[in-house]
Amino acid sequence: MGGARHEDSTTAGREIVVSRVIDAPRELVFEAFTEERHLSHWWGPEGFTTVTRSFAFDVGGEWVFTMRGPDETIYPEWITWTEIVPPERIALVHGEHRDDPNAFDSFLIFETVGSSTRVELRTVFPTTEHRNEAAEKYRAVEGGRQTLAALDAYVTDGVRKGVGN
Repeated sequence: MGGARHEDSTTAGREIVVSRVIDAPRELVFEAFTEERHLSHWWGPEGFTTVTRSFAFDVGGEWVFTMRGPDETIYPEWITWTEIVPPERIALVHGEHRDDPNAFDSFLIFETVGSSTRVELRTVFPTTEHRNEAAEKYRAVEGGRQTLAALDAYVTDGVRKGVGN
């Protein structure tokens, strides 16, 4: 897709977009996003841990997991994959559980930039109010940046040194 944006008037005001250039090949960065053995090492903002309950990475498959915050709060999480185009893009629906009325869509783009990879995470919420709540109450912009930073550190330090293999 060459980093093309998907913004239009129907999603304006309902999106959060974060991106990061990671000094690693696109296939490696994509793999870290798509294999259960990698995800618990980096998924989530600073201070959060992730425990997978079930994981099936295919269109229609689900990732059911919990996140534990720095204050020990447990957050139930559920993702279903709606599009997978290795190693270019992933689309998913993310909520607290299947049939969550507040679930949101996320789109990941993996773009080769020289020997590095630019990852763009675009999240589209059901309403502007949901987007604003995520940004203000849950600090979603900063959380997204921290998550991509954790992915960066994991891929450039951990995976290359054999962690998670």
